[in-house]
Amino acid sequence: MEQFEHVFQCSYAEMLERPQFELKGCWSEKFFGNSYPIVLELGCGKGEYTVELAKKYPEKNFIGVDIKGARMWTGAKVAFEENLTNVAFLRTGISFLDYFFGTNEVDEIWITFPDPQMKKVNKRLTSTTFLAIYRSILSSQGIIHLKTDSLFLFTYTSELIKLNNLPVLAQTDDLYASEIRNFELSIKTYYERQWLARGITIKYIAFKLPKETILEEPNIEIPFDEYRSFGRNQRAKLNI
Repeated sequence: MEQFEHVFQCSYAEMLERPQFELKGCWSEKFFGNSYPIVLELGCGKGEYTVELAKKYPEKNFIGVDIKGARMWTGAKVAFEENLTNVAFLRTGISFLDYFFGTNEVDEIWITFPDPQMKKVNKRLTSTTFLAIYRSILSSQGIIHLKTDSLFLFTYTSELIKLNNLPVLAQTDDLYASEIRNFELSIKTYYERQWLARGITIKYIAFKLPKETILEEPNIEIPFDEYRSFGRNQRAKLNI
């Protein structure tokens, strides 16, 4: 990972030593060398969305963010081998995004198959905790995309959006049976292929996050995803 010039790794100790990341507020200008919009893939894993979107849209800059370097290395290697100059990867926790990006610097955020964190509200990547972070770096017309297998997370996010009157651009609880079709949604991550093979439908929602909205958490009971109550080995035995 350290050999890739398009990969940035910053430890918590380093963040404490420096008031802000050197590219904060100027990623496009100083790293990418252009003025194109910036798109983040959060919890990017192997970086499938980051890489495929970068190939399709050379007029945008894409940054995959994840804390796990072993997974990210796959996408970083592909981007290097294919000489994708509009791709970068950032190894850090998502809760530190505002350390790395300036106000209004990001135009879109993709959240692809995150852990739904059914028992820990503040760890859900669409909770008000994280939305407040996203809003601090998103442009006024910025878009958040959630693609998930989890009915729990989809329901939770939908209810949060409804409660806070956030503008919805697209929404479906069964993506591949819906009429919502475009290149972005046709990209399948490693985890998505696993869920589809087990007969689990894919959910998708895209929405905006107005700056002035006071965000509130929905106070509702949502049934857990039963298949996620099992460990990975147990799920494999049950074919779910």
